[in-house]
Amino acid sequence: MKTVEDINKMRQDMVSKTDDKTVIYVHLGTCGIASGAMPVLNALKKKIKEEKRSDIELVTTGCAGICSMEPLITVKTAGYEPVIYKLMDEEKALEVFESHIKNGVAIEDYALARGMEYQLKERALNKGPVSGEKKMEGNIPGIEEIPFFSLQEVRVMHNRGLMDPGKIKDYIGRDGYQAVIKALTEMSSEDIINEVLTSGLRGRGGAGFPIGLKWKFAHAESGDVKYMLCNADEGDPGAYMDRNVMESDPHSLIEGMIIGAKAINATQGYIYCRAEYPLAIENLNKAIKQARALNLLGENILGTGFSFDMSVYEGAGAFVCGEETALMRSLEGKRGNPRPKPPFPVKAGLWEKPTVLNNVETLANISQIILKGATWFREKGTVKSPGTKIFSITGDIDNVGCVEVPIGTPVEVIVNQIGSVSKGKNLKAVQLGGPSGGCIPKQHLDVAVDYETLQEYGAIMGSGGMIVMSDDKTGVEIAKFFMEFCKDEACGKCLPGREGTKQMLFLLNKISDGTGSEDDIRKLEALCDVVKKTALCALCKTAVNPVLSTLRYFRDEYMNSVHTNELERA
Repeated sequence: MKTVEDINKMRQDMVSKTDDKTVIYVHLGTCGIASGAMPVLNALKKKIKEEKRSDIELVTTGCAGICSMEPLITVKTAGYEPVIYKLMDEEKALEVFESHIKNGVAIEDYALARGMEYQLKERALNKGPVSGEKKMEGNIPGIEEIPFFSLQEVRVMHNRGLMDPGKIKDYIGRDGYQAVIKALTEMSSEDIINEVLTSGLRGRGGAGFPIGLKWKFAHAESGDVKYMLCNADEGDPGAYMDRNVMESDPHSLIEGMIIGAKAINATQGYIYCRAEYPLAIENLNKAIKQARALNLLGENILGTGFSFDMSVYEGAGAFVCGEETALMRSLEGKRGNPRPKPPFPVKAGLWEKPTVLNNVETLANISQIILKGATWFREKGTVKSPGTKIFSITGDIDNVGCVEVPIGTPVEVIVNQIGSVSKGKNLKAVQLGGPSGGCIPKQHLDVAVDYETLQEYGAIMGSGGMIVMSDDKTGVEIAKFFMEFCKDEACGKCLPGREGTKQMLFLLNKISDGTGSEDDIRKLEALCDVVKKTALCALCKTAVNPVLSTLRYFRDEYMNSVHTNELERA
C-alpha cells in the first residue's frame, strides 16, 4: 500500500529532475487533434528515431488555450526560453527540428511567442529561481507581448500545456495531490468546509452558489451513504471549458473530488461526462486507474483511514441532464427528467441519499484553495466573487480558445484585447451564459464579468461560454438560434417547457420570415413571462433570456422586421 511518504518521494524525484534535455511539447487537446496534430507528432517521432537523438524528449500535452492557432508545438532547449510554434504541419515541424533544435535558430515566421511567462513562474516556485535562460535570437514576441497570454491569470489552468495529462507523475511533480495529503492528514471535515467557505468560492457551473455552504449542508446530513458528483455534461453552444480541463489536467478534478468527499463524508463519486467528449473520458479513466494504483483512490487512502472511490458515467448528450436532478435520475438509469425542489440534492439526491454536485471548474479550484489557503484565493476577483473564471471565447474573433481571467474583468478586455474581433467584422454583441444567458451589446462592453453585474444587463455568467457576434446577424436571428436549441433540448416533462419553447420559436419565425406583426412581439413577451414563472426547471425558465435580452437591446430590429413585412404585404 502506498503511503504519504511514497507520494512525497515521487514528487521530490520529479522536482529534482534536470532540464538538460531538449523537450518538444506537442499539444494534443481535441482542438489540436482535429487540426492535424497527430501527423505532426508522428513526423517528429520518426525524425527523432532516425537521428538517434536520445537527448530529445517528446511530450504529448494538452491544449495551450489558443485553439485557433493549432496545431501547436512548444520547443524548450536547455538554457533558452521556450518558443511556441503555431499552425504546424509535418513539413513545418521538420523545418523547426532542423533549424531550431539542430542549429539553434528559431523560425520567426512560424513562432507564436517566446518565453512561457507563466511556465517560468511555476518552475521558479518548484525549483527555485530560473537563472541563465536566454531569449532566442530573432524578432519573436514574448508571452508578455501577446495579450492573449499576458492578460490572463492562470490558476485552474496553471498546468495547461506543461505536462503529460496521461502521466500521474507529471502531476505529482507539480504539487499534485499535496492538497489531498494535507486534507486527509491535517484537516477535519469541518476544517475543509471552513477553508472553502472563507475562500468565497462560488459554483462555476452558472448558479454561483457558495460551495462551502453546499458542502456544509451535506455534511450536516446523517446517514452512512453520501455521494460526491461532478457535472461534466457541458452542453451550452460554444462552451468547452470543462472539456479543456478534463483533457489537459484530469487529476486536478479527481483531487478536488477526493477533498470534497472528505468534507461531506462520502465514499463514492461519479463524474457525469457527455459521451461526445471521448478524449476527456479516456484521460479521466486513465487518471482514475493511475490514482487507484498509487492508493490515492480506494480503501484506506494513503493509510489515512479515509476511503473513497469514483468512476466515469457517460451521458447520452441530453442538454437537460446538465440540470442537477435530471443528471441524478440519468445516473440511476432512468429518463433524465428534472424534478421539483425541495427536497434539494444535499438532502435527497442520487438514490435519495445526500449528494453534492459540483462542476469541473469548481472542483479544479479546490486543491489550490486547500494547499495555498483562502486568503491567497481571494487575492483575485471581487469581494463577492473571488477567484478566476475560465471562458471559452468563440465566434467572430481571431483568437478562439479558452482563457482564464479574474472575475470582474470587463467584457471588453476578454473580447477585444484577448479574443481580438475578426478583421472586417463589426462587433454587435457578446452572448454570455449560452441558451440560459443573454446578450451584452457593444455599447456595454465595459461591464464587469461577475454574477450580479451581468444580471443587471440581462445576461448571466453561466458556465463560461462566450460567443462574439458581428452585425451580420439581427437580434431576431440570434434569439431564434438559441430558441431552436432550447426547443429541441427541452425534456418535455412540463407544459411550459415543452409547448412554451415551441410557441416562442413559432413567433420568432413569423417575425423574421415576413408574416409577423407588432402583436406577435407583444405575444412573445407575454409568453416569455409565463414560461419564466411556470417552467419546472431552471433550463426552461431561463430559455427566455436570449429573447428578452435581444428585445431589450435590439427591439428596433424586431420592429423594423415587422414593419418591413407589413409594407411588403401591403
